[in-house]
Amino acid sequence: MSSAIAVIDFETTGMTPAQGARATEIAIVLLEQGRVVDRFQSLMQTGAWVSPFITQLTGITNEMLRTAPPAAEVMREAARFVGDVPMVAHNASFDSKFWQAELALAGQAAPHAFACTVLLSRRIYPQAPSHSLGNLARYLQLPSTGRAHRALADAEMAAALLARMQQDLCTRHALPWPDHALLMQLQRCSKARTGSWLAQQAAQVSLTAG
Repeated sequence: MSSAIAVIDFETTGMTPAQGARATEIAIVLLEQGRVVDRFQSLMQTGAWVSPFITQLTGITNEMLRTAPPAAEVMREAARFVGDVPMVAHNASFDSKFWQAELALAGQAAPHAFACTVLLSRRIYPQAPSHSLGNLARYLQLPSTGRAHRALADAEMAAALLARMQQDLCTRHALPWPDHALLMQLQRCSKARTGSWLAQQAAQVSLTAG
């Protein structure tokens, strides 16, 4: 079974597709056992207007998007890149909505399960002063990946964070390399139960190995 995970980030014109926001940029970093094996990135033209606030935040201008490939074309290519690999995002409730909405507009299904590095970080690093991507990267001393609020830099940072969390789960809790299914279970675990749940997982591994 493949251990691949696709870490995704969108830049957008607003907070939610339900309010008419559209994606302006997508990036996906493919991880295998914590190692980057492939990347996908593209600006995307939807015809939506980018406000001065969003341009200041992301550096993405209306002029840049006029020459970008059509969103439907980009999303179909992104869907081919991901295939059936499960997905991860930092604040997955945001990115998963745009993944589903933009794929739907492109006539594509979006069956992918999403794990969330925000939820996971709250369970693995409860002592961190903040669980925003940039603050976690500084807290864990992860290397810089470029300008924040550009899709590839943020996807690379989220991928580095995910790989670090998987490594720490291995070394601190005597677990084999955590797959996407385990991450999904962990993020649903209450913070109060996280320690006992991880100990239970390690005990099961030990019994199986014995």
